[in-house]
Amino acid sequence: MNSIIAIVGRPNVGKSTLFNRLIQRREAIVDDVSGVTRDRHYGKGDWNGKDFSLIDTGGYVEGSDDIFEDEIRKQVVLALEECDIIVFVVDVTTGISPLDEAVSKLLRKSKKPVFLVVNKVDNAMREADAFEFYNLGLGEYYSISSVNGSGTGELLDALVKEMPDVTEEEEVHENAQDELPKFAIVGRPNAGKSSFINALIGKDRNIVTDIAGTTRDTIDTTYNKFGFDFKLVDTAGIRKKSKVKEDIEFYSVMRAVRAIEHCDVAILMIDATRGFEGQDQNIFWLAQKNRKGIVILVNKWDLLDKETNTMKKCEEMIRKEIAPFTDVPIVFTSTITKQRLLKALETAVEVHKSRTNKIATSKLNETMLAVIENYPPPAVKGKYIKIKYCMQLPTPTPQFAFFANLPQYIRDPYKRFIENKMREIYDFKGVPITIYFRQK
Repeated sequence: MNSIIAIVGRPNVGKSTLFNRLIQRREAIVDDVSGVTRDRHYGKGDWNGKDFSLIDTGGYVEGSDDIFEDEIRKQVVLALEECDIIVFVVDVTTGISPLDEAVSKLLRKSKKPVFLVVNKVDNAMREADAFEFYNLGLGEYYSISSVNGSGTGELLDALVKEMPDVTEEEEVHENAQDELPKFAIVGRPNAGKSSFINALIGKDRNIVTDIAGTTRDTIDTTYNKFGFDFKLVDTAGIRKKSKVKEDIEFYSVMRAVRAIEHCDVAILMIDATRGFEGQDQNIFWLAQKNRKGIVILVNKWDLLDKETNTMKKCEEMIRKEIAPFTDVPIVFTSTITKQRLLKALETAVEVHKSRTNKIATSKLNETMLAVIENYPPPAVKGKYIKIKYCMQLPTPTPQFAFFANLPQYIRDPYKRFIENKMREIYDFKGVPITIYFRQK
């Protein structure tokens, strides 16, 4: 298994910039404001033929009344428990602070290899200033500038020397992990996305507070259920552009949108106390446009005063809003009482299987040509349309080609009829499908 490296330190020393530099992508959000990173954020890197996993953590603080800082501290401690190597980042421009000393005490107790990294060393004068960090009692240090990359090569050389060699079996396992299906939990801020993942895995993997916008980065969690491995991706809440005021939130929303684009199934979580609003509909259409499997979760169902047919009325209202895609599964959940959480996950797994389903050409022709024979396309201008053959295209999502003598005369109502029949016969609930009519 690849070694796990945790990047720790007090706020605003450049941990996320170093994280992005080492994985060679702009994954973690970087800003001059301290406390931008909140959850543990995972990434992959490689150097000299060795792969490793990186954990970016929030800035470590002590004695603060801020609700986020208390949660961030817990996340840092969890990251230290699960890593193999620790990279402790300090800031040469501010020198040793009481928080640096507190973190160094914590690291000395961990009994794991610690690499002291003095960041923002981008000239000779700052190189001389870095000597004072010997006083932390962690031995040799590495002078780097995570912004321009100087010194990071020497740091990576030292890190990979500390890593054990990976066996061929472990390498195969790591590659399989990268190819796992991704289920992105998406929705407006404060709908309960992070609570949903924490309730499923039984750990406080992601920070949860009552404040909307707590989650900023997209965070992957590997999970196994129903004999099936997949990744749950927690995302930042997506708000309307006009309501996004901070640069940080703008980048958070961009990452959430990118998570939808790269996922296999989008689990759209809505707040039962607020109903299906315009922004929920926008997120739904974004997933639909990107041809993703979709499951709608109506969360906080325990907070609603229920009457007879409340669930039925709510479901009808949602289906009306998402028409004509009315066969999307809808599950009513509560992350607090853990009501129907596994049902929601089971539904998402079923949608993923339907999305990757390949139908044999012979079977497809046997069923669909019989339907077409009973309900042929209407004649246009005295011309009769004959559909002779159909096949599934070799694409990641379900796409089908029907070959006809006069495909240009087939109208949209008949295309919808064929699509509805295919959904009915092959159970494509929650899965966008595309049908093309081509010249025979």
